[in-house]
Amino acid sequence: MNQKLPANIDEYINSFPKDVQLILSNIRKVIRKVAPNATEAMRYAIPTFIENGNLVHFAAFKKHIGFYALPSGNLAFQKEISKYKNGKGSIQFPLDEPIPYTLIKKIVQFRLKENLGKIKKKVQKKKAIKLKHPITKK
Repeated sequence: MNQKLPANIDEYINSFPKDVQLILSNIRKVIRKVAPNATEAMRYAIPTFIENGNLVHFAAFKKHIGFYALPSGNLAFQKEISKYKNGKGSIQFPLDEPIPYTLIKKIVQFRLKENLGKIKKKVQKKKAIKLKHPITKK
């Protein structure tokens, strides 16, 4: 089989029926609103948002929307996602139920803050190394 993978998120969304396109577009809008500086990409053949590292991924399937906030996003919202089928880094939102856009917003906010914290720690670590080992000029 020679199926062409979508080149971008627009192509990905447009490859689905209209009702699913609406859901995917709404998820994209929620992510964009929370993370306006995030870069859009296709990773693992699914829509991905990147800001200071991978932020979140999402994908459409026959009966659900897969939302991927990496393990940390799921761990932080265990109670809220417990009503959905979920795994280490995935959540399945059934297509025959309302999509929890508010929960998606909270998860993206969490991941954005988490990624920013990781970057700050790296910068602090580099500064600490420079202070311990200053380069002296002769």
